[in-house]
Amino acid sequence: MEAKIQGLPQGLRGDYHRARPDFTLDQDMAEYSAADHATWRTLLARQSALLLRHAASAFRDRLARLPFADGVPDFVRVSELLRPATGWRLVAVPGLIPDGAFFEHLAARRFPVTHWIRKPEELDYIVEPDIFHDCFGHVPLLLHPDFSKFLAAYGRLGEQAARIGALKPLAKLYWHMVEFGLVREGGGIRAYGAGILSSSAETVYATESPKPRRLRFDMWRVLRSDYFIDDLQPTYFVIGDYAELFAAMERVPAMLEAARDAEPIPPGAPSPDDIPCPLH
Repeated sequence: MEAKIQGLPQGLRGDYHRARPDFTLDQDMAEYSAADHATWRTLLARQSALLLRHAASAFRDRLARLPFADGVPDFVRVSELLRPATGWRLVAVPGLIPDGAFFEHLAARRFPVTHWIRKPEELDYIVEPDIFHDCFGHVPLLLHPDFSKFLAAYGRLGEQAARIGALKPLAKLYWHMVEFGLVREGGGIRAYGAGILSSSAETVYATESPKPRRLRFDMWRVLRSDYFIDDLQPTYFVIGDYAELFAAMERVPAMLEAARDAEPIPPGAPSPDDIPCPLH
């Protein structure tokens, strides 16, 4: 299976020839070396040290329930915890997968997780998402009822978005509210997004730096907001709670076509209806 035939970037690291038609493959725990497990533990220790001050309590509490401490996690063990709680399970994939397969997995409450882990020299930055980003960053909130319902609802929108040529605004929703979302909590702002919490630099920047815009969550604004893929984000959106995020999904189907045709808002640019969210 050639990645380029499926519309994926060339030169991806994963072994796509092993993947099934739905892009899943078996996770072989015996393939992980002692160095792989050590890399996982190093990353886990480094990011965990930042969580109390910077991460949302929902993320911290659910991370503590997961079998992540000893090394690269076994997807079967993790899925045994997810299924009875929210109906989700993990499936191993070689890396980035096409939009259609990704949406189908999410709609069926299957979360695709890259099966390989970065090299020790890539602790600070990696071009492609690896198992640490996917598992540490995303899986804890799969145990949260409202967030897990939001993510499944997001997956169900994929078919409509593809049919009307509105995948770009839908991607903006995932980027801003799954990868880089913030939540108002305890008089401050905390991070829950996977792209933030799997990066030590972005974790501190998103929740403490005076430089970025932090805006009150507005779905219409999110669907039009462009972003950087290789730099710290200039704009973050702040929810009040995860129920608000799930409830907002009801409005998305009616917005997709208009968002597709709207003028995008450049990264970091203001919009007249923006409502700033102060850090405290």
